[in-house]
Amino acid sequence: MSDIEKVKKLREATGAGFKDCNQAIKESKGDLDKAIEILRVKGISKASKKMSRDAKEGVIAVSGDDKKISLMEVNCETDFVAKNEDFVSFVKELSDLNNNVNSNTEDLKKSKMSNGQSVDENLIALIAKIGEKITIRRAEYFDKSNGTNFFYVHSAIEKGIGKIISIVKLDRAFKENDDIGTKIAMHIAALNPLAIDKDGIDKKLVDKELEIIKAEITNSGKPADMAEKISKGKISKFLNDNSLLNQIWIMDPKKKVSDVLKEKSPEQPLKVLNFVRYKVGEGV
Repeated sequence: MSDIEKVKKLREATGAGFKDCNQAIKESKGDLDKAIEILRVKGISKASKKMSRDAKEGVIAVSGDDKKISLMEVNCETDFVAKNEDFVSFVKELSDLNNNVNSNTEDLKKSKMSNGQSVDENLIALIAKIGEKITIRRAEYFDKSNGTNFFYVHSAIEKGIGKIISIVKLDRAFKENDDIGTKIAMHIAALNPLAIDKDGIDKKLVDKELEIIKAEITNSGKPADMAEKISKGKISKFLNDNSLLNQIWIMDPKKKVSDVLKEKSPEQPLKVLNFVRYKVGEGV
């Protein structure tokens, strides 16, 4: 059997990549059993087999400094592992590296961790040790240009690590030690707005919602003219409920978020420039 055929057999047996299998064949001098053992010792075979499984649990992590702030989601298969000390330690270091590379996941995977090995190498080793699929799902960062960033961690496991984390950028900090930015981030974590204002909500989503609303009203037996009037009211409510500035303020149901921003500075209301909210497993 040629070395190429042995590499093919090894890939079928272990699920490992061509490069790793080719190297293992060379190291074992063509002995397939030894090659499998080499891959197992390296954690590559065990890790690769697990990558076909679903990973919907995990954590969200935030890291930052006075110049920028970053957010990332790391998934695993069970909530038990999401609280595992090795997993959480890995995510904490990973989050700081993520902030260093401005949430560029390709650069992140090549980055060196404290043990001198790359993120990818440490990820494979952690999968082999813990026995679950672990993936770096997504990442995002905000710089400090034109504004001030604030964040909120919900269901915190440790500092900067939780199940839901939101970041909001305001055009400025209102005054020293004012917590309005953190409160707005908390509001975003709780109510999950789709956009800052109504115009920012995806038109395709709005059209689909309107289509569903009209179908529901028509199926209820309402006349066409009444259905049109009711649908306009319902879509208006949908837009208000899902746009941050028009949402009811979580800390006072008599106010909207826009009212709170105006109260802080009546002559020049605070502006929300951007926001992001990550929830573990959302959309997986």
